[in-house]
Amino acid sequence: MRRWWDRLIGPVVRRRAWIQHVLVTAVAASIAWLVGNHFVTNGGLVAAIAATLTVRISLNKSIREGLGQLLGTTIGVGMAMVAIHFFGFGVSIVFVIVVLSLVFSRVLHLREVASINVIITALIVIGPGLAESTAIHRTLSTLIGTSIAIIFSYFANPKTPAGRTIDRITELAFESATLLGEMSETMAVNYSQGIAGAFLARARLLVEEIPTVRAQALEARSYAQWFPTARKDEAEDLYERGFALEHTVVQVRTIARTLFDISIEKELPPKVTERIAFALSCASLAITQGSEALRGNHRRLPEVSLSRDLRIASASLAEEVMECGRKINVGQYIRSISLVTNFERIANSIDLDTPAITEIRPEEDLGIQLLEVSPIEQGKRLGGRFLRFVPKQIKKHFS
Repeated sequence: MRRWWDRLIGPVVRRRAWIQHVLVTAVAASIAWLVGNHFVTNGGLVAAIAATLTVRISLNKSIREGLGQLLGTTIGVGMAMVAIHFFGFGVSIVFVIVVLSLVFSRVLHLREVASINVIITALIVIGPGLAESTAIHRTLSTLIGTSIAIIFSYFANPKTPAGRTIDRITELAFESATLLGEMSETMAVNYSQGIAGAFLARARLLVEEIPTVRAQALEARSYAQWFPTARKDEAEDLYERGFALEHTVVQVRTIARTLFDISIEKELPPKVTERIAFALSCASLAITQGSEALRGNHRRLPEVSLSRDLRIASASLAEEVMECGRKINVGQYIRSISLVTNFERIANSIDLDTPAITEIRPEEDLGIQLLEVSPIEQGKRLGGRFLRFVPKQIKKHFS
């Protein structure tokens, strides 16, 4: 029975989120087809396409995607009508429409979703021949499809943005802790250059996961700002912890690079190697405990620091390196001491006890916006450029 469950039911349970997203997308597209055909003449296909493209993993992302679809569709229809009016039908119209769409998207600083839809919509509109009713029908069909997709996207994933953020943070943290644990075990036995290179490659792959965690934390933060059931304090706490994890992963990569450089030079004294292995083990344990606390929703910092043993091991490593200073060449001495700094930074990141995390934050990611520059800012820029050509006698009345 257990084997049957693992082979048949187990894979379905593990892929529950993906299966739910697929089913919700299919249902949304089907309903969009029915509604589109009911309210718009032959509008089911466009509505179904818009719904399929708009459904995302969360309501917040789907709303941005839907607005991008609508904005791109509206501008694309306008570009097609303008191009046909001035240039008429012909082979060259495709070239003209693509150029105009790209230029207009650039002028308005449209993001990827909206800018791509400008071109696609403009080409679709001129496909069977342009008519004002056709353009309006396709715009309305897109509106129907995106609206239905936004409604259904609430059910596209079994977890909230905050829950997915916790999963992203804990998964990356456990991978980092596992890598440090393996480095500790190997360091205590035989740390060769080949093994060190493999660990360094894995550490670099961990760093590449940082943008995914950051984007998910930003989504949870943005979602909590406008959705009534989301907790703002929880989203802010998760954003801070995702930012702290970013610092931790960077230090893990730095440690892997330092140990790789150490493996190239002469061997370290056995006592120093043992202290490094012990500090790596303590770092792995501290990161694991912090991740388990986060997954268990125990987000308050405990009375006893999770990184206390790591700080003790780091101080012990520093003392041992200084005692063995005469037995170590300058390069190895500097690399060993730098590991102490890396361990201290990991401890500070786990305890959220450093101004680099609590006070210095990156700016809001512009990738979640539809426009790179706000319409107000764009208006100011265009107004300033227009005033350059206005005579001084007239310009003084605008100041």
